[in-house]
This record gives sequence, structure tokens and C-alpha cells, in this order.
Amino acid sequence: MLDPKFVKDDQDFAAVKKRLETRGPFGPLLDEFREVTLKEREKLRELEEFRARKNRLSDLFAKEKQAGREAGHFITESREVGGRIDDLSKEIEEIAGRWKELNLSIPNVPHESVPVGKSSEDNRVERLVGKSPEFSFEPEAHWDIGTRLGILDFERAAKIAGTRFAVCFGAGARLERALIDFMLDIHTKERGFKEVIPPFIANADSLRSTGNLPKFAEDLFKLEGYEWYLIPTAEVPLTNLYRNEVLEESILPQRFVAYTPCFRSEAGSYGKDVRGLTRLHQFNKVELMIFSAPGSSFEELEGMTQGAEEVLKRLDLAYRVVSLCTADLGFASSKTYDLEVWMPSRKNFVEISSCSDCTDFQARRANIRFRREAKSKPEFVHTLNGSGLAVGRTLSALLENYQQADGSVMIPGALRPYMDGLERIRPG
Repeated sequence: MLDPKFVKDDQDFAAVKKRLETRGPFGPLLDEFREVTLKEREKLRELEEFRARKNRLSDLFAKEKQAGREAGHFITESREVGGRIDDLSKEIEEIAGRWKELNLSIPNVPHESVPVGKSSEDNRVERLVGKSPEFSFEPEAHWDIGTRLGILDFERAAKIAGTRFAVCFGAGARLERALIDFMLDIHTKERGFKEVIPPFIANADSLRSTGNLPKFAEDLFKLEGYEWYLIPTAEVPLTNLYRNEVLEESILPQRFVAYTPCFRSEAGSYGKDVRGLTRLHQFNKVELMIFSAPGSSFEELEGMTQGAEEVLKRLDLAYRVVSLCTADLGFASSKTYDLEVWMPSRKNFVEISSCSDCTDFQARRANIRFRREAKSKPEFVHTLNGSGLAVGRTLSALLENYQQADGSVMIPGALRPYMDGLERIRPG
């Protein structure tokens, strides 16, 4: 949700409109938003004038009656004014409803450092880290490796739930659990994030706060008969920890990390990444969340991204950091870095983390504010979120990058303490 103050000034409005149009055709939406905002303010002023007039008529009526003079004409005029007040109140209610619809449909304004572009082709690679492995054989895809080793089973998962689900067995399940613990240890013990176990179900207000509703309703799994949804990411419950609260600046930044399962319908993605662990309806993720004062949020974004990178570095996986261009940004994001890991079977990089600064966009929806001093006016915080990392995609990257000529998969040294010293997953 944007700060509506920008519609007051022609220059501010033009600047916001120009920047938002780099995301897509949002100009007409912004024009209507400005028109509705100004119209609502005009009607509210008119309403206040009529209410004041009605109060004056009431006072005049009382004075005339007390003086024993005829005052019936004040009653007649007061009724007419009262009717106009009722009509204005209904108009304002309709205008306010449209204002809310429009504001919930407008994405965040891209930060000035975000590259302008029309598609993902215009994203900017910031850095390449690590070296991709070289094989003396044709590398297999992770779904073939996992199936052959007996640690991944997509057919039995389909029998239980349908397509785009997976069952992990034995060392596969153990490896996924090891990854979760490994990631949590880095973020909590080394980077100072506080671990949280939030609800895995969220109400509609929580999803509106993050920007998932109303725009992305089709991507969610709604519980029949309830205003509850399975969370698409821990960003949803973590962002809403402080909904409708005013924080003290002294506690900022607040940094949280949570492991949760995530549930997504993947509407509109059919035909893409349908095999393996890349795009499942249910998957595990370690999520990072920061509540920051406005002046330091982009510095926090750099630190959050480095924390996600640290996981990949410790696992010795080649990756790259990409700045998303304006057209490729998520709805609530003002600036995003994607981390993309090397996948040998594709001979390409695949997204494994997305770290975003949402500035005050989500905080306005969730009404999360802070005070710089005891008597100062509350301001909106900035919210940031990022994957630290997507666990299933990390597992798939390990299977592909650490596959061996004899069909086994090596366990990276950093994970062996979490696997009771296991060095290799072997066939059979």
C-alpha cells in the first residue's frame, strides 16, 4: 500500500507514476487512484461543512424557541441538510471502497537502484561465486538420481496427493532435515536471528498485509468453510507478528528466522518445471524476516542477502546474485536480489532464494509502526524477507552437483556433522 500523500503534489505524482510504469501499465490505475483520492477529500470537506451547518441550525432553533419565536423553518432546513449528509455519507462509503480496491491493486514503487527492464531478460547479474563441477560422465537430473538411490519417490507421492508432491525416504529425508538444521544454525548462532515457529495457517487479514490477497488468491490453498489459508511462505505469519502495533525504535531492527512447510497452488505455472523438486505444491523453506527503521533497510537487505549466500558458500555450490529489474519485481518489493544456484542437468542457474526490501508497503497494510521518541509521531517500519534457503531446491542442487561416476552422491563436509558423519549416499 502506497502513501497517498504523493497524489497532492503534481511533481511527486508524476515521479511516482513514471517509476511505477517501469513495472508495467499502471498509469491508468494511478490516474484513477489520484482522482478517487482527491474526490474523497473533497466530499469529506463537504460533509464536514454540512455537519457544521446542521449544528448551527440546531443552536439557532434552540435560541428562537427559548425566545418564544417561531422556529419551524429551522427544522425544515435541518432536515434538508440531514438528507444531504446521508447522501454524502453513502457517496463517501462507495468512494472509500473503490479507493481501497485501487490501493490494494497498485504494486510497490521500485527503488532508484533497481535496473529498468521489461522482462527477466533485463535482470542484472551482480556477481558469480564458486566454480561449477566438471564431470567425466553425463550428469543426471536430481529426480533420476533420487529415484535410483531410493531416496525420492514421486510416484508414491502422486498416489497419496497427486502430481507435484514428493516423498523422501531414508538418507533423503535425513538430508532434508540436516539442511534445515544447518541453515537455522547459521542464521541463529552466527547471524543473530531469533528463531520462530509460527502457525502454518493464516487468516485473510494476514495475507492482505503481505500483498498475497486479493491479487494472488488463485495461488493459495484456502481451507473450505474457513477464512484460513495454508501459508505460501513463512513471510506471511512473520510479517504479521507486529500487525497493528507501535514499536519502540530502540528494539529495531528485529530479525527473525523460521522453518516452515509452504503450500502453493502454482496457478499459471503448469508446463514449467513439472519434474523434480523445483516447483512443488508443498515444500520446506527457511525464511528470514527483518523489521527495520526506514533509514537502514537497504543496508539490512545487503546483510540478509549475504546470510543466504553464506549457506551456499558453506555447501560449496556455485551460484550467482541477480538484481531483478523493475518488471520482474514481486508485487510488494521495492528491491530484490535473487540467488541462483548452478544445476548441472540444465547447464544453467535456478533460483534458490529471493531477498526483498518491501520498504513501508506491507507495514502500511499491516499498520506496523514505530516511535523514534516517546512523544514523537509513529512512523511505518520497513519490512524485509528472504529465503535462507528453499530446502527442496537446495537438496536438488546437492544431488546434481555432488553426484559421482559410481552412482553415489557425496555429502558436503559442512553437512556431515548433521548426518552423523555420513560421507556418501550409495545405491541400494
